[in-house]
Amino acid sequence: MNIGIFSDTYFPQLNGVATSIRTLAAALEKRGHHVYIFTPSDPRCHEGYDILNVYRLPSVPVRFVRDYRAGYVFSPFLAKKIIDLNLDIIHTQTEFCLGALGRFISTTQGIPLVHTYHTMYEDYVHYIGGGHIISKEMARDFSGIYCNKATAVIAPTRKTEQLLKSYGVTKPISVIPTGINTSNFRKDKFKPEEILELRASLGLKADTPVIISIGRIAKEKSIDVVISALPKLIEKLPDLKMVIVGEGNEIENLGKFADSIGVGDHVLFTGGKPWDEIGKYYQLGNVFCSASVSETQGLTFAEAMAAGVPVVAKKDECIENIIDDNVTGMLFESNDELPELLYRVLTDQTLSSRLSQASVEAMKALSVESFADNVENLYQRVLNSGEHPRKIAAPALPLVMGVKAVKGISKLPRKLVHHSHQKAAELLSSNKEK
Repeated sequence: MNIGIFSDTYFPQLNGVATSIRTLAAALEKRGHHVYIFTPSDPRCHEGYDILNVYRLPSVPVRFVRDYRAGYVFSPFLAKKIIDLNLDIIHTQTEFCLGALGRFISTTQGIPLVHTYHTMYEDYVHYIGGGHIISKEMARDFSGIYCNKATAVIAPTRKTEQLLKSYGVTKPISVIPTGINTSNFRKDKFKPEEILELRASLGLKADTPVIISIGRIAKEKSIDVVISALPKLIEKLPDLKMVIVGEGNEIENLGKFADSIGVGDHVLFTGGKPWDEIGKYYQLGNVFCSASVSETQGLTFAEAMAAGVPVVAKKDECIENIIDDNVTGMLFESNDELPELLYRVLTDQTLSSRLSQASVEAMKALSVESFADNVENLYQRVLNSGEHPRKIAAPALPLVMGVKAVKGISKLPRKLVHHSHQKAAELLSSNKEK
């Protein structure tokens, strides 16, 4: 199959959508399919950065979401380049600029469209005008309309499926959790001296107790809840540190908040890190903690568990299929419970070891192979159904904005070179280990 994946977010942005896309694309390439990823350009990318067949469109920064970019070039030239790929399936992963481009190609060419719903936008309306411009109801309506334009919809969890049904989505919804390439996170991938060296670079001693947080740093991630637990913890563990890895527009606010409650010296922000280093950063932690209830799939929880790091998380439907309370992790309902729960995991070695071993075993079932099987089967069902969008005449596309944009488009390869399946296989080869 020729598969086009369209997404407004992808590496080097560090989030679950980017992880899900690369995991899926590599697995499908390994199976002999041709996967083309369309996403906005990013000034942090260098030549050779992309290990898969990625086409980066000219973009501009998104002012209200730090480190995010919006693709802004729609042109007949670009549309023709994509049409020439002879795509069998279009798979959109976001709903905005690149999602709109995917829909445009789908409707004008009669190509089936599968859409994965990753983000509960009603939890994100505060980014635009403080929530006064776009309401939660508008976000729900938008999500429902977009999903109902697809041929089929993927929800990463049952929670997301139920949410979409409440939005009025009537198209078929398949619940397909994102697979985890556990080799990227396994403890035995890293030498102890590597972790000690990384700790030292951050001013951490070998025995410094560390709470690790990894992912996008945003208001809806509720990182402030974890920081709020630190004063009571530090009374008992004065050397405790919280290491926050990632990028986002809440870094400054969280830093000020930590200072305001007297724990600023105990909170370290590392900034975003390259994907191939993330596994090492998980190993810094004695416990991974998140209070977010805005997730649709909870990939960072799964990554921490694959790394053998005990997880403490706020109880939520999105992680019910991942974390079994007091078996593969510890769950809390009230924020007041968090300091004592973290203290138990940080000081009770028997509990910590038990959680670590159980979580590693649990993550073996969430394989990349199962993820790819389920998505590949869905694609095939969609193609076999014969349900294609009714082909419509292309409306006039917006003009390319400026000479710089024209030059950006001209950089798209005129001859398509399929990325070597061998590299995709290398990316996933570790799934056969153990």
